[in-house]
Amino acid sequence: MTDNNELILDLQDNEWVYEYTDHDRPIARAIVFDEDGHFYFVRAQRNDDFGKAVLIETSGGGIEDDESPEDAVLRELREELGAKVDIICKIGIVRDYYNLIHRHNINNYYLCKVKSFGANHLTDQEISDFHLSTMKQSFDEAVDEYKNRSCTKIGRLIAARELPVLMRAKELMESRSI
Repeated sequence: MTDNNELILDLQDNEWVYEYTDHDRPIARAIVFDEDGHFYFVRAQRNDDFGKAVLIETSGGGIEDDESPEDAVLRELREELGAKVDIICKIGIVRDYYNLIHRHNINNYYLCKVKSFGANHLTDQEISDFHLSTMKQSFDEAVDEYKNRSCTKIGRLIAARELPVLMRAKELMESRSI
């Protein structure tokens, strides 16, 4: 933890053999919740180099060259969930690796409250390759879903990255009486 209570995690990929890392990917992601305390995630059905898997993941994606992490998370939430949100606070940064594709991820996580939902704007790849859909879950359901989806290599990598963030988000919500 840092002085401002942001979560800072550095994780390794123990699922695939490390050969080298050839690029960093700055990413903006969010733990999204509504006024009733439900959380929103994306469900992905993959069948690619990482293997066949059905996963739960926070909404988010790459930060473009001309964007701040905050602008990127707002854009990604509109695209993937069709959500307009208020950013409550930054949860922290999780740096992890995908050895299979030689990538170092720098995940900037935010806690966001839904203002409204509209149509999402998924890319062709998100539709055809990942079959992204929205999942609405309670905190306990989300924790169970991450654990249940940890039966694959990619599921374990994602759960290792996101469960600590979800736990920290819950702490922040409770401390702020959200």
